[in-house]
Amino acid sequence: MMPPPSLFHLAVPVDSLEEARGFYGDLLGLEEGRSSETWIDYNFYGHQFVVHLGSPLIEPDINGVDGDSVPSFHYGAILMWDEWQALAQRLETAQIKFIIEPKIRFQGQPGEQATMFFKDPAGNALEFKSFRDRNQIFAK
Repeated sequence: MMPPPSLFHLAVPVDSLEEARGFYGDLLGLEEGRSSETWIDYNFYGHQFVVHLGSPLIEPDINGVDGDSVPSFHYGAILMWDEWQALAQRLETAQIKFIIEPKIRFQGQPGEQATMFFKDPAGNALEFKSFRDRNQIFAK
């Protein structure tokens, strides 16, 4: 996978590198890069994502969005539609406990999107979303 023209770097705390490897590497299918005894780099859809041993958030704040309680502090990726569908199916098969089950949000409105929220083993909230029309990502 070629990296996009602009990249982001994100680091999050985890309490177990082995659980992180199982979750991010095995379940989500992210390619592992460099690592040490205290951190692991992953290719997060072309971006650098690092898990560091540390103290994860205990109870994140929430915001109401389209009838759901969305964790205020979260990270994730905007995937292509088919890629999002495949990930949702893989997570459902693995019986991941969702914060917000895979669904379509803002149906028939600007910004209509597929979305799902769940936590990693350390309690970090993730959102993966997709737009049938990527021109709707910033639609008002």
